[in-house]
Amino acid sequence: MIFRKRLVHWRSLVRILDFWTRIGTKNQNQRDPQGHKALASAMAVAAAGGELRLLGTWSSPWVIRVRVALGLKGLSYEYLEEDLASKSDLLLRSNPVHGKVPVLLHGGRPVCESLVILEYADEAWPGVGPPLLPSDPYDRATARFWAAYVNDTFLPAFRALFRSLTEEQRAAAFENAVPKVEALDRALAECSKGKPFFGGDAVGLVDVALGSHLVWIRAVDEVAGTNLLDGARFPGLAAWAERFLAVDAVREVVPDAGKVLEQYKGFRAKWIAAAGSTSKST
Repeated sequence: MIFRKRLVHWRSLVRILDFWTRIGTKNQNQRDPQGHKALASAMAVAAAGGELRLLGTWSSPWVIRVRVALGLKGLSYEYLEEDLASKSDLLLRSNPVHGKVPVLLHGGRPVCESLVILEYADEAWPGVGPPLLPSDPYDRATARFWAAYVNDTFLPAFRALFRSLTEEQRAAAFENAVPKVEALDRALAECSKGKPFFGGDAVGLVDVALGSHLVWIRAVDEVAGTNLLDGARFPGLAAWAERFLAVDAVREVVPDAGKVLEQYKGFRAKWIAAAGSTSKST
């Protein structure tokens, strides 16, 4: 264990020295903002306890949350793709309670659950990148409330639409989801205070919590013929979605929409086949 900690620390120091070397080779009269950012990232990771590794799956919106947050922070990490049909020993050891992704390994210590990881990143690297949570206690509580609303209220309603197989199911699920979207549209106006994001001028906790699902919302809309974030009905939220998806840290990690659509169609084919076999057996 001691050897592993020293090895992790050494690797982090090597990265730092490499960044210093690159910066040092620049002409004194030139600026290297990207090099400085990368150096700050490596130094922050080393100072906060070692290397970062992320266990995830490519299309998981919960994993996308963490990847966006780490990107916004400018933190370097090793990404390890998991096969959830054959979970690795590392995943099962790291998250023995649920056996789910994402799991962030920081210096070998696991942090589980996407929203927990987002807040952990804010606390572990407070001076690196933009904060995901505001400094004001009331605003922080408000952001946590709406992030929890996304998880506990909006996503269950969206999941019903996601899993709907018949026109009747789809219509009922869509009707149930719309009031949740209306609430989020009002929340955007409240939290943003007229600025581009839930987090104000910069992407914050609620933006990441909701925005990570946009690629899946659009896949469901494509198949179901719906428009959950209807620009005519929710112009503020629809415009926010476009702004969020245009952020560099988001574009770099959000999976290809066509691949997500194909995966969703594959899921539906399996659900339809299973529903057909169940009806025949009864």
